[in-house]
Amino acid sequence: MPGFAANKMPAAVKRRYFELIRTGLSGAAASEMVGVSLSCGSLWFIDAGSVSYVDTPISNRYLNQDDRIEIADGLARGEPVKSIAARIGRSFQTVYREIARNSKADGRYQPWFAHNQAHERRRRPKPHRFAADDQLRAVVAGKLKTRWSPGQISRWLRRSYRNRPDWHVCAETIYAGVYRGLICAATPSNLRTARIYRHRRGRGRTREGAMKQLTKMKSISNRPAVVERRGQVGHWEGDLIIGAGQRSAIATLVERKTRHTVLVPLPDGHSAQSVGDALIAVFAGMPPALRRTLTWDQGNEMIHHDRIERATKIKIYFADPHSPWQRGSNENTNGLLRQYFPKGTDLSLITAAHLAQVTAEMNSRPRLCLADRTPAQLMRRWDRRLATQ
Repeated sequence: MPGFAANKMPAAVKRRYFELIRTGLSGAAASEMVGVSLSCGSLWFIDAGSVSYVDTPISNRYLNQDDRIEIADGLARGEPVKSIAARIGRSFQTVYREIARNSKADGRYQPWFAHNQAHERRRRPKPHRFAADDQLRAVVAGKLKTRWSPGQISRWLRRSYRNRPDWHVCAETIYAGVYRGLICAATPSNLRTARIYRHRRGRGRTREGAMKQLTKMKSISNRPAVVERRGQVGHWEGDLIIGAGQRSAIATLVERKTRHTVLVPLPDGHSAQSVGDALIAVFAGMPPALRRTLTWDQGNEMIHHDRIERATKIKIYFADPHSPWQRGSNENTNGLLRQYFPKGTDLSLITAAHLAQVTAEMNSRPRLCLADRTPAQLMRRWDRRLATQ
């Protein structure tokens, strides 16, 4: 009898064998269920480098077991890598990386071994590299203080510490260490952009993605009931009006009780830093009784909400995603403002004098919800009341 003849079973049989192993069955039971001998199953198990985990589904961004079987079958038939990649719907660079990373020491690409290797690398939780290595953290922090970029530091580490592969960290790892506070603070002196989160690369970002990284974000569901009743002055709704090509913007603030509107110029763009600085300047100039709460949507321009709260003492709450009616006064006001700033307008060209004129006109318009009084009238009445107290 030729040796290892049973090991020539179809890939579907092997796949079923490993599926059973991953459900917790013993090797003997799995071998019996797929119709092979125990020794055959043992050889498969040893060749795969053992299988001791349950294969739970993950994102379709990653190669799965079937993809790896297709790669192995294609390589066995001598197919070009580009043909294999096209068949499984992946880029040929992805397949080349998979073969290089997960082949066995003898150069063979064994799909079950490769799948196990990928799983072991993916296991979580893992200690962050900078949390586990104080010396590496100190070296990287020193380079950041001299204004080296994470990319420059990553390349320098590979050149300077060739014999320390555990120090060969990529730029993304350094960014993650900074944003998690493991190396240093994400300030302009350490990172040129001074962002406090990393943009997702390659597949775009959701509007909620960056905000969800901030654990201190307060939901509108936690907003005091007095805000909903509109019985007290000092509760604001805010948003941005975006200009042509999304390159310029104006921040709009509407007081919920009086509908008083404040337009905030953003001459330096609508990044989180610029919006935060502008809102701090506006609210810092108001009396404390006028800065109680601010409700905004979950736009990434409000990443610095914690900094705004500390500087102005105003409490910031965020509406639910895709729920503009939760900031109805602001949404209505933005619609009125489009009479002055139609879509496609370059808002960076709007002068401060023009912005002040538009603000005055908006606050002088009678509102049905105010019994045809104007926001300016109600605000003047509030000012007089405050002066007599």
